[in-house]
Amino acid sequence: NNSIITSIGNDYSFEEIFSRELSALACEGDLLIAISTSGNSKNIIKVIQKAQAKGITVYCLTGEKGGAVAKICKCLKVPSNTTARIQEAHITIGHIICEIVEDQLCNIK
Repeated sequence: NNSIITSIGNDYSFEEIFSRELSALACEGDLLIAISTSGNSKNIIKVIQKAQAKGITVYCLTGEKGGAVAKICKCLKVPSNTTARIQEAHITIGHIICEIVEDQLCNIK
């Protein structure tokens, strides 16, 4: 939500843009899939820490090295150091996840 991201960034800081929204909307038992090409994005690190404190399961999509987030949560690391390739892989992974969720929701009997 662009309005929320902008208002949180302006009123608090851009390091808080995801963690403040997570605080309001998420609860124990939820799943957070974070995405950071470098694994060092401060706003991603902060939302991961907030999610873990709330009992939320966390996975992160990163580039080859995983950065700081690889030390604090489970990561799926794209085996590349090229930003464009990493981001293309993240998009593909996102589509696969959506397909799996849709299949599960539509095939409930």
